[in-house]
Amino acid sequence: GGLVVLDEDDCMVDIARYFLEFTQNQSCGKCTPCRIGTRRMLETLTRLCEGEGRKGDLEQLAELAQTVKRSSLCGLGKTAPNPVLSTLKHFRDEYEAHLAGRCPAGVCKALIRFSITDDCIGCTLCAQNCPADAIEMKPYEVHEIDDEKCVRCGSCKQICPADAVEVV
Repeated sequence: GGLVVLDEDDCMVDIARYFLEFTQNQSCGKCTPCRIGTRRMLETLTRLCEGEGRKGDLEQLAELAQTVKRSSLCGLGKTAPNPVLSTLKHFRDEYEAHLAGRCPAGVCKALIRFSITDDCIGCTLCAQNCPADAIEMKPYEVHEIDDEKCVRCGSCKQICPADAVEVV
């Protein structure tokens, strides 16, 4: 057994993906439902986290999870879908947000953008520390992030002394 503590800064879709990735790696591969089913569920969750979710993914994911749970031969296969089923039941709004191109927790890099608010004091720390040079250095002015260059590493948010960088 184990205990996992989560809060509003954790993406439940990504958490389900993480657990399914672990389970998929541990699968012995002897029974088709577990071997193929967990792989297909993982592919769907990965697509959602990468902003490439498709209409019908959530229904297909739930149906596949139930099939894997019912027809797998071992305990691993029978419990592998539990994180997916549980998060779909209790955090469906997060899944739907991913389908709409948003990650409410700001975890899935493909689904987030950084923006600098008017609280920026123009200290240039964000520009100096941006590994992608996505922020033009303009001392004493409100900075802007070039979304095309941004790699979504979050270094600007972490270093900003005015807390002027937000995830949108």
